[in-house]
Amino acid sequence: MKSIQPVVFPLNLGTATILNAYCISDNLSTSASFYYTLLSDTQVQLSQGNLVMIGDDYIAYETNQYAWDWIAKQIDVTITGEYVPPQTPSEINQQNTITP
Repeated sequence: MKSIQPVVFPLNLGTATILNAYCISDNLSTSASFYYTLLSDTQVQLSQGNLVMIGDDYIAYETNQYAWDWIAKQIDVTITGEYVPPQTPSEINQQNTITP
């Protein structure tokens, strides 16, 4: 998952700050299909869809980063970095525990 610049959805549906995507099909020759979701900070799904990479884009597809950047461009979002999930209360307590 990637963090993205916030995308506000109308009618108070929420604000997407997370892009999740994965390859659902790649024929290793001419095309690859991807499924993506845009999620809020609390990981509520606000949008989703499928994209198909073909032609020169597919020929240039050699890395995962290329796929992430291509997906972001197709849906007009800006990736700001890797998504880092918030710490759970037990992780916070564990960090605050002093060990002898």
